[in-house]
Amino acid sequence: MNRQSIPLILPLAILLLVLQVLPLTADSLPNILVIVSEDNGQELGCYGDPYVKTPVLDQLATEGVRFHNAYVPQAGCSQSRAAYLTGLYPHQNGQIGLATWKFSLYSNETPNLIRSLKAAGYRTGILGKLHVNPESAFPFDMKEKSGANFGRKKQGEYATLAEAFMAKEDTPFFLSVNYPDAHRPFIRTANNLPRKPLTGEDVKPLPYFGIDTPELREETADYYNCMSRLDTLIGDLLQALDRCGKADNTLIVYFGDHGADLLRGKRTSYEGGTRVPLIIKWPGHQKPGQVRYELVSTLDLMPTLLEVSKASPVNNLPGHSLRPLIEGLKPEWRTHLFTEFHLHSAHNFFPQRTVRGPRFKLIQNLMPNQTNPGHHFTLNRFFPSLPDKIASSPEPVRSAYVLMAKPPEFELYDLQEDPHEFINLAGSKEHQSIFNDLKQRLSTWRKKTKDPFLNPRNLEMLKAEVDACRKDGSYEKKLLHLNYTQYFFETAH
Repeated sequence: MNRQSIPLILPLAILLLVLQVLPLTADSLPNILVIVSEDNGQELGCYGDPYVKTPVLDQLATEGVRFHNAYVPQAGCSQSRAAYLTGLYPHQNGQIGLATWKFSLYSNETPNLIRSLKAAGYRTGILGKLHVNPESAFPFDMKEKSGANFGRKKQGEYATLAEAFMAKEDTPFFLSVNYPDAHRPFIRTANNLPRKPLTGEDVKPLPYFGIDTPELREETADYYNCMSRLDTLIGDLLQALDRCGKADNTLIVYFGDHGADLLRGKRTSYEGGTRVPLIIKWPGHQKPGQVRYELVSTLDLMPTLLEVSKASPVNNLPGHSLRPLIEGLKPEWRTHLFTEFHLHSAHNFFPQRTVRGPRFKLIQNLMPNQTNPGHHFTLNRFFPSLPDKIASSPEPVRSAYVLMAKPPEFELYDLQEDPHEFINLAGSKEHQSIFNDLKQRLSTWRKKTKDPFLNPRNLEMLKAEVDACRKDGSYEKKLLHLNYTQYFFETAH
């Protein structure tokens, strides 16, 4: 080294030292775009579906990280959304049923993602429904198109409004865009989308139905048409992000809020209800085209987003940051994952708790050997002609539907050999050690997370409140009076 180089090296070293001690600026923080779809599982091309066309989401998976084993904590709209926004299981945050049926968080003061990001300097916005009570707990700076929009009206406005928000300022933004597809009604075409809709002649029913009828093929085709329309609209949104010039510094998260509103999907604890698509793209922080097979939950999104935004962490969250998985690392990770069910509306109160490991899954029905009203709700509302078809179905499909109607206390499934959960192994001597292990893990988790239904009195009291709103054979919202936020909290928190 000659003496003439020393004056050049010293200023550079000083500059690097200054950069190390300077606080992060707003420009160094990623924007966050969360895209949530309604009522769809992993029925996307990138997850291997043979019929649906989803080129936009397939490309997003190619550019980002696709999580093969992603789950929501409960297969319900409000419950799933509240869980990702608070980082807590429904039985921990209180949103155990639909917001439209008066269910809510235990407390307005429950920490949530929006408050945390605002405190970290983010502008926050939401397009589409929030569907969590109380809405005042989530102080978004911008709220537009807050209705459910199940009629799919003016869907082009989602991208237009998003672009105006994303381009507005230089401060980092968080934007949640919530689309109505693929919620019922399954509208074949809306706003001329999709341009080439599928019909029942083009598809077969989802394999976890175990049943094939012309009616189910038509339903499945229009479900796929909803997914195709969703894909196009997400494409419009991502083009809007590109036009803002902020795509390179935006972390994109896409997930479905729970499975399809079809047989053995939404409102159940089966894979068709709780397993969802999850794709994350973070430019410059991940190897494109990764597929991760770890067991992950949308509960992991809050700690992930708090970390990448440099927001203050929230203590005692059950989820884990996905950042090391996104970045392609191989950290120690959970070996078992938990989900639950309480009810959706008053029509289907049937509490369940579930644990799954690498291969086996255990469902505990907390009201065993009683009629499951959710099974009958789905059949009677959408598929009144199917009971005869179910009764004549071959084994083990027929027995699986019989079990759904009046389940025993435990259901054990081998997801490797029986991915669609048709064969209950809970009474199998060969699987006794697996059953005992999962049962113990489930019990430990319930205690650790202070499950209020560990106290049978809480279950009885809530069921009584729900039953009290039934009049002349139907349930009425105006007759529903709920006090569980008081007595659950007193006994379990």
